[in-house]
Amino acid sequence: MMLKKLSLKDKALFNKYLRLNKHRLSVYNFANIYIWKGLFLIEWAIIDGCLCIFFRDKIGCFLYLPPLGKDVPEETIRKIFGILDRLNKNKELSRIENIEGSDKDFYDKAGYVCYEKYPEYLCRRSDLVGLRGNTFKSKRAAFNYFVRNYRYEYFKFTHSCQKQCLRLYDAWAKSRAKDSRDAVYKGMLLDGRKCLKLLLNNYEALNITGRIVKVDNKLKAFTFGFELNSDVFVVLYEVTDLSVTGLAQFIFRQFCKDSGKYHYINIMDDSGLENLKKVKLSYRPVSLTAGYVAARRNA
Repeated sequence: MMLKKLSLKDKALFNKYLRLNKHRLSVYNFANIYIWKGLFLIEWAIIDGCLCIFFRDKIGCFLYLPPLGKDVPEETIRKIFGILDRLNKNKELSRIENIEGSDKDFYDKAGYVCYEKYPEYLCRRSDLVGLRGNTFKSKRAAFNYFVRNYRYEYFKFTHSCQKQCLRLYDAWAKSRAKDSRDAVYKGMLLDGRKCLKLLLNNYEALNITGRIVKVDNKLKAFTFGFELNSDVFVVLYEVTDLSVTGLAQFIFRQFCKDSGKYHYINIMDDSGLENLKKVKLSYRPVSLTAGYVAARRNA
């Protein structure tokens, strides 16, 4: 079977399949698939009427999302594992990623083992905008401190800000890496830059929403996100100058406020990082949405 390389021209086709069901995981979005081209060879095929998206690198190949279609027979899953086995030198690498909880039973009954991934945090937009009560007291104080003490501008991202965003990301990542001994985390920072650059280069085509904050006419923060469905907006990137007190709270609150028609904000997963987990839990999510990886029982 011939696999086709992913391009921007495939967006309409992908959206057709992605919108067959109402998803809650942030990965079910064309932009959040496409930006990984900076790290993977992304290919796709229609198998038994289902869209199948393959990610491949030097280590191996896997299916990024479960097959997208109205009906997915077990035979289709077996075909996919057969393709993965042919592409992988080590068959134990063959797997299907980002299965939603509602589909987990299907893979369990089909004889596969499902491993839980780090969950994504879903928050009420009204909570993140209102910051009411003692629960959000410290965030409200940080927001107010920034507004009172800095001369700032908050506006929509424009292409003229691309290089400034990348420079800010580099400074932010360098600071984060300096404070961490985790080699995996440092690798994630490098990967994040590659994906960010791809996003910036294709901002309009990917239907991304972006906001910028300048302090004293210097770019000090940016954030990007996208619509997942009619109820959920995803915050994909948020990077701030860590030396500016309250800036992170300010841009996050304003960005959530701008996404007025959505009931919920998905603030992504914590990648297993305790500090990030603590921050995300401090926004009092209403639910944690788990994803799963399906593999063979003997893998």
